[in-house]
Amino acid sequence: MTLPSPNFGERRGGLRPELIVIHYTAMRSCAEARARLCDPVAEVSAHWLIAEDGRAEQLVDEAARAWHAGAGAWRGQGDVNSRSIGIELANTGDAPFPEPQMAALEALLPGIMARWSIGPEGVIAHSDMAPDRKADPGPRFDWRRLALQGLAVWPEAGPQLPPDAQVFTALAQAFGYPDVPPSQLLQAFRLRFRPRHDGPLDGADMAMVAALAALYGDDGDQWRAC
Repeated sequence: MTLPSPNFGERRGGLRPELIVIHYTAMRSCAEARARLCDPVAEVSAHWLIAEDGRAEQLVDEAARAWHAGAGAWRGQGDVNSRSIGIELANTGDAPFPEPQMAALEALLPGIMARWSIGPEGVIAHSDMAPDRKADPGPRFDWRRLALQGLAVWPEAGPQLPPDAQVFTALAQAFGYPDVPPSQLLQAFRLRFRPRHDGPLDGADMAMVAALAALYGDDGDQWRAC
């Protein structure tokens, strides 16, 4: 089957998809975004594009390396393009995600996760793996809705913990976040898990990140006493 975007290559080093990265297009229309994702001059692409009305179109074969993630890392490893499936949601970046679009995403994700044996912890934001340069899918995206269906993760936080930037950084990196300045790390974490909160690091941030590290970190046992 020939798919519309020519912007792809082979996954490097025998890597297979272990992540699904959610994006917004930040363009005025889905048609404009599709044109760019299929333009060989632009050198960007994604595996899937979902329109505001719920139409989902595959642009690149899932076995191929699409060019959607760019520089960044997750769980200590770079070349996220070789390790992921990219899904673009047609959205300007400052608008709600319509119900038909969210429903289409929820219909698409289980198949991708099953085909590539990706767990809910492997469904991440573009801003998660590139906190220093990306904000998508942004504060209006409903991650908890996905988590309630087993399509992403959401922390069931315990009691609040004393704010400690060093411990927060260690816990966030244990969960998967890359090594970036603490202010960028906190901003990315809140975009995903506390989009209506601002101000300095607090006890709720600490409790949530500790819960994530305990469940999904490289060595969760060490964080269960936090």
